[in-house]
Amino acid sequence: MEFTASQIASFVNGKIIGDENAVITGVSPIESGENGHLSFVAQERFADFIESSKCSVLIVSEKLLTKKDYSKTIIVVEDAYLSFQILMNLYKEMQGRKSGIEDGAVFHETSVVGENVYVGAFTCVSEKVKIGDETQIYPHVYIGKNVKIGKNCVLYSGVRIYDYCVIGDNCIIHSNTVIGSDGFGFQLTKEGYQKIPQLGNVVVEDNVEIGSNCSIDRGTIGSTIIGKGTKIDNLIQIAHNVKIGTNNVIAAQAGIAGSTVIGDWNMIGGQAGIVGHIQIGNQVKIQAQSGVNSSTKDGDILYGSPAISASDYRRNYVHFRNFTEIVSKMNEMAARIKELENNSKD
Repeated sequence: MEFTASQIASFVNGKIIGDENAVITGVSPIESGENGHLSFVAQERFADFIESSKCSVLIVSEKLLTKKDYSKTIIVVEDAYLSFQILMNLYKEMQGRKSGIEDGAVFHETSVVGENVYVGAFTCVSEKVKIGDETQIYPHVYIGKNVKIGKNCVLYSGVRIYDYCVIGDNCIIHSNTVIGSDGFGFQLTKEGYQKIPQLGNVVVEDNVEIGSNCSIDRGTIGSTIIGKGTKIDNLIQIAHNVKIGTNNVIAAQAGIAGSTVIGDWNMIGGQAGIVGHIQIGNQVKIQAQSGVNSSTKDGDILYGSPAISASDYRRNYVHFRNFTEIVSKMNEMAARIKELENNSKD
């Protein structure tokens, strides 16, 4: 597809400096721009590329501009990053959507499918399933009985949704993620570990995105809940009866143990671990590889394992890095004190 600079500017409410008829045939990262391509500059550290990039057209945040004229066409916007996101979403919409049921898909006669739904080959839709309008379900997906999937969702190949789980509107679930697997519930007996039946479900609210190869366990009794607007990266484990609030972001390889309650607008870094039966407040930041073993207050910033205040951790880490030298000096001091004590006896 080809667009002119003026067309692009109209999509993002931008102002043009330069040739409004400049033609764009593709997009490039700003570091490796190409002639005829579009890119963006949103941060001060990339400002030098406004002059040096080979891209023909750049979307630039207004605060970064220092001149009236440039060697290339500039589309001036308030926030170049957000404007570029708008363009990417528009481009994706222009690619079109699949619809219809492909050969090989299996439907139980009691399932209900909305309008303009796509279901790929070899997907299995069980009894009493409800699938909302405009939803896209790719090949090789399994949907258990009594599952409800909302409108305008995307389930990529290999997704598994167990019985009775609920997926809200506008959700995206990436390949090989499992929603509703049994929680890790066992009771120790004289004969060994006895499995505790997991009778609940998982409720994924609206506008949630879940990455690939995640496991979200069903509640033992009641629901595991993923709150509205939450974004979950790849390779994440969320245990039974966890309740996650709205608009959280959770990075790869994090794990959250059972029955923990997480508030709203939190940021959980990669490989962080959170123990069970605690409460995480709102707007908490948990740094990567932290181990959280107690409840937190709103606005806490945590680091380390066990996790402590990030500022305390950084101060203590300075000493930890020099610990060998500190111990060596302490041993020298102890030896010197002993020597002085021996001399005083003489």
